[in-house]
Amino acid sequence: MPEGSVLSVCYELINSGHRRTLTSTEKRRNNMQELKKDATLKDIQEYVKELEKERGFLVDTKLQKCLLLGEEVGELFKAVRKAEKIAVDENSDITPVEHELADILIYLAAIANRYGIDLEEAFREKEEVNKKRQWK
Repeated sequence: MPEGSVLSVCYELINSGHRRTLTSTEKRRNNMQELKKDATLKDIQEYVKELEKERGFLVDTKLQKCLLLGEEVGELFKAVRKAEKIAVDENSDITPVEHELADILIYLAAIANRYGIDLEEAFREKEEVNKKRQWK
């Protein structure tokens, strides 16, 4: 996986939350394996399914996840504005573009999981349709 790619950043962000010392209750509860370094899109989807279970996010509905995805897209826009040196509220807590892209990937995987969609398969199918389109 290329360093700095969205997948590698996603790997780092997902796993970085596990760096602090866990309490004994957390250790019992936190049985998740780390996302492997050479993770595929399918691996990420499976990991997101497990992290949602572990962190209690499975109660969120499809609609809630879509709305949360929309919020993350807004945060991406702010991050891009900052990166492109377009005026932003200096009091805003704006994270780097790669972090927002990783958050978006997590939400996309969560939504796909709720609909039973294999993202890689869906991507490949849609790309076959796109290849046949006339692009002007």
